[in-house]
Amino acid sequence: QVQLRESGGRLVQAGGSLELSCAASGDTLSYYLLGWFRQAPGKEREFVSHIGWTSGSTAYADSVQGRFTISKESAKNTVYLHMNNLKPDDAAVYFCAAVLVIVYAQGGRYDYWGHGTRVTVSS
Repeated sequence: QVQLRESGGRLVQAGGSLELSCAASGDTLSYYLLGWFRQAPGKEREFVSHIGWTSGSTAYADSVQGRFTISKESAKNTVYLHMNNLKPDDAAVYFCAAVLVIVYAQGGRYDYWGHGTRVTVSS
């Protein structure tokens, strides 16, 4: 099992930047995909980005491509989401999640979730 704890969410002005952190503990992360999702009020949760812990390969939603960057720090078992040029539409609760790469490759869903951190963007 993997435990995840997000931090870093706060109020930021449109056009500003913010970095979210996700501290992971529990199982070794070598076999996992770590992802960021977000959910705005009244909307479904949506994929933002993910990174393979071992491969380092990344993926992004079209809506954040070129503005957000996902990264990891192995020594701290932490995944980051650096967000630039924030827009009001980026306001949401951001969740960190994890899934075994082999499960994901077979069409499985993310198994482990944090409690989320809220990002508010003022226009």
